[in-house]
Amino acid sequence: MAVTCTTLEEVRNNIDRLDQQIVTLLAERGRYVSQAAHFKKDADGVKAPQRVEQVIAKVRNLAQVAGANPQVTEQVYRAMIAAFIQQELAEHAALTKAGNPEA
Repeated sequence: MAVTCTTLEEVRNNIDRLDQQIVTLLAERGRYVSQAAHFKKDADGVKAPQRVEQVIAKVRNLAQVAGANPQVTEQVYRAMIAAFIQQELAEHAALTKAGNPEA
């Protein structure tokens, strides 16, 4: 829960602390994304638009419960998911090529 800050420096220090936690969580999420590439058969499986929409619906609900702005949360998640899909597509392509050197 956010504390009430009395200076801009205190606000920035708290944001910096949260950024450290967020980046650590992004790294963990990225490792799971890398693992997911092993289970998907093709690029369409990587893109998984239905799964994207499930995640968006879930995080919008989580945002409402947590008192976050659902629109901001959705925008952040859509950008994050798009970036992770690009990472996963590259990893999937490398795995496919490694499994089929003729490709």
